[in-house]
This record gives sequence, structure tokens and C-alpha cells, in this order.
Amino acid sequence: MTLKVGIIGCGGIANGKHMPALKKVEGAVMVAFCDIVPERAEQAKAEFGDENAAVYTDYKELLKDASIDVIHVCTPNISHAEISIASMEAGKHVMCEKPMAKTTAEAQAMIDAAERTGKKLTIGYQNRFRPDSAYLHKVCENNELGEIYYAKAKAIRRRAVPTWGVFLDEEAQGGGPLIDIGTHALDLTLWMMDNYKPKYAVGNAYHKLSGRKDAANAWGPWDPEKFTVEDSAIGFITMENGATIVLEASWALNTLDVGEAKTALCGTEGGADMEKGLRINGEAYGKTYEKHIGLDAAGVDFYDGAGDDPALAEAQQWIDSIINDTEPVVKPEQALVVTRILEAIYKSSETGMPVFFED
Repeated sequence: MTLKVGIIGCGGIANGKHMPALKKVEGAVMVAFCDIVPERAEQAKAEFGDENAAVYTDYKELLKDASIDVIHVCTPNISHAEISIASMEAGKHVMCEKPMAKTTAEAQAMIDAAERTGKKLTIGYQNRFRPDSAYLHKVCENNELGEIYYAKAKAIRRRAVPTWGVFLDEEAQGGGPLIDIGTHALDLTLWMMDNYKPKYAVGNAYHKLSGRKDAANAWGPWDPEKFTVEDSAIGFITMENGATIVLEASWALNTLDVGEAKTALCGTEGGADMEKGLRINGEAYGKTYEKHIGLDAAGVDFYDGAGDDPALAEAQQWIDSIINDTEPVVKPEQALVVTRILEAIYKSSETGMPVFFED
């Protein structure tokens, strides 16, 4: 069985992750490419499609093709919900790039559409498919850390502000590093803890460095006039069972303590972190110990052949879940909780008050 895939949004994340991975996946073929910049769609077709692939500038026209089975939504955050919902209503399964949506209401509407149409929906949290993440998840599943009651979710860059596209546009994206890279760290942490019941969140979003002209930056200086999102954000989340999570996210921070899509976990029986490779710590026979876990190209244990390429493992399990009618690894209900927490931290920063979650 071969699934026909349409790509909506042929920019950076589509070229950097989705299309190269899908090209290697058995059971999938890309037959349609859509972008508001026609040259980008044409280039995507030339590199990842075949001579019969279609090119569009309007995603609604693409969705009229009844032969397309799957849509990958790779557009700015502002249109994630709109395009995902329209795609499912057109009879397509949907892989939407992270974050799920700008707001909780939009994310919930996506889940409602999936339930209404019976179509599968997943979100692009590919860091779950890294070898270290897969290994640590097995450790947590086997309860080797015991009850995890404190965790840190880390997504810190010293000076790596994305200056292209709409990353700096609050209206298009809904936020800066918190919603962009903090979302990955939070997803990993919640997944490891298997805890999706937040009680309240408090946090601050900072605009401390964004106004500087000619700032040192990995991708060149940014335009302060266009930098309308936060440059850093810190959140503190308390879960219903009393567990706490500290979430750190920044594109530009005066620190040497950097790292992205990392988690640190503290449980009653042991702990783990990704600071210097994957480390597990605990105690035995009256002594403390620390284990450094070496991971080779054996890769993600539940997808043989994916090696250590998280994007390929993500794409392969997604296509397999449709062909075999199984649940995708990233469930939309889990991604919804990530969005709820991020939204609460932004709201707390605006109001100076904690935000309590109500089911």
C-alpha cells in the first residue's frame, strides 16, 4: 500500500525535515506541493516529487484532489489549525508541524475535527525519536526512576535568533522561543513523566535583548522593529499530583549553559538528564552511582532501519500508523496539553498572576 502525500508549506521545516524524510519512507509518495511562493513549490516538486506531481499556491485547491491520503502542514503557526481542520474535513490524515496551534481553542478544534472525521492527526515532535529520548522513555516506562516529582525542560540558545521567515512576528507565530523551541523540551518532559494533568502555571516572557541593533547572532543581526516576540521565557508548572516542572526557553541569553530539547528528571528511585549525553543516576548498596549511556546507530528501538535519524523515524512511524491503523506515537491530546501550558505561561507573564487550569 502506498499513500499519496501533499505538502502544504514548502519553506524551511518542509525542506529541512518533512520532505527529505518522506522521500526515504516506504509506503509514501509526495504527489502535491503548495506554497504561496510558487517558486518554492516548484523547487520542492523538482527535488522531492516526480514529473506528474502537482503544484499549487492555494491549499484549498490542493485539498480538492480526492486521491491524496495525507497532508503535512508546514506553514506558520497562525494557519496550523485552519489548514489541518480543512484537510481532515477533506478526508485526509494530517501531520501538523509543532506547535499544534497558536491557542488552546485552535488546538481543541483540531482534535474535534479529527474525532468528527475519523482521520488521524499527529504533531511534529521529532525529538521523541532521538536514540537518547527513546532509551530514556523506556527507563521511565519501566518505572526505574520511580515517581518523577521534579523536572527541568531546557531549550536555551546563547545567540541563535532565527531571522528569516515569520519567526519574529508575534501575530503569525503566537510567540518566540517558548512556542518555538520550548515546546520541544516541554513535550519531551511530559512524555517522560507520563503526566498530562497540569494544575497551574506561572512565568515570565522577556524582551530584554530584542531591541538591540547589530547584535551578535548566529544568523546575522535581527531587525529590532520586527522582533515583536519574546527573546526568553521562564515558566514554572505545578501538576495535579504535586510534581513541578521548570521550563526554560531562549533564543538569546547571556549564558554558556546552553542546550535544546533536553530534559532532566528527578524521581524517588533515581534521576536522569541529557546535559552531557544521557546520564542515569541513583543509589545501590548504600552508594550513589552515575551511568553514562552510550548510544550508537542502532537508533530508535521501535522502528528498525531508522538509524539515528529522528525525522526519518518520525515519518516512518506516522505512515505506518495509517497503513496499519494504529495510534501515532505523538497523540494530539498530548500536544494539546503542551499548547495549554505554553498559553498559560504567556498569560501569566502578561497578568503577573498564576494561571489555573480548568477541565
